[in-house]
Amino acid sequence: MTDEKANSAAKRPRARKRRFYTMSYNLSGRPGFRIADESVLPPYRVRRLPASMPPVPFMFDKSDGRMPGDVELADHWWLVSDRAKAVFERMDPEAFVFVRCDVRVPKGSYHGPDFWICDVTRVLDALDESASCLHIGVRDDVRYLDHGQKYYEWILDYKLVFKETAIGHAHIFRMAYKDTTVICDQEFKDACKSAGLKKIRFVDASKGEI
Repeated sequence: MTDEKANSAAKRPRARKRRFYTMSYNLSGRPGFRIADESVLPPYRVRRLPASMPPVPFMFDKSDGRMPGDVELADHWWLVSDRAKAVFERMDPEAFVFVRCDVRVPKGSYHGPDFWICDVTRVLDALDESASCLHIGVRDDVRYLDHGQKYYEWILDYKLVFKETAIGHAHIFRMAYKDTTVICDQEFKDACKSAGLKKIRFVDASKGEI
């Protein structure tokens, strides 16, 4: 290699590594919304949300507390606004299932924006275990759904490093061996911010917080 080519190669910027975040709802204040009839939901052992479900009845009552933001907890799924759904589908349409909510109010009829039960259905085994800092074990408690299987557990100052080749073009996914944890990339986070979505919590996965 000539000196000119060597200098050119030395100056070529390295490809930037993608940044990843744990993504969840931001709990604050007493919620004024609840599932009005939990019997319509699938059994607890059905971890993923069936797309064929009928609308889920939700009660919105301002006298009970605050109205929902763009992402809220709904059983072990999310309650998301119509505008959040639009951003999620635009960024990664294959990652989600949405079921419409039948929103009700104590008196009269509801005339606000639509809300949806949302499930991140993509699960990826993408953690670089050797580069990450966390507890890895085998579940020996029969009360857990993952009894006998490998599981991840956060420790103080945990760190998550992901194998980008295992993620590919995906922008959001659940973690294998800890599927309650949703991971998104910088591009997905930026899209939520640009759309002005509220009540979403992002934590840098490489600098985890308990």
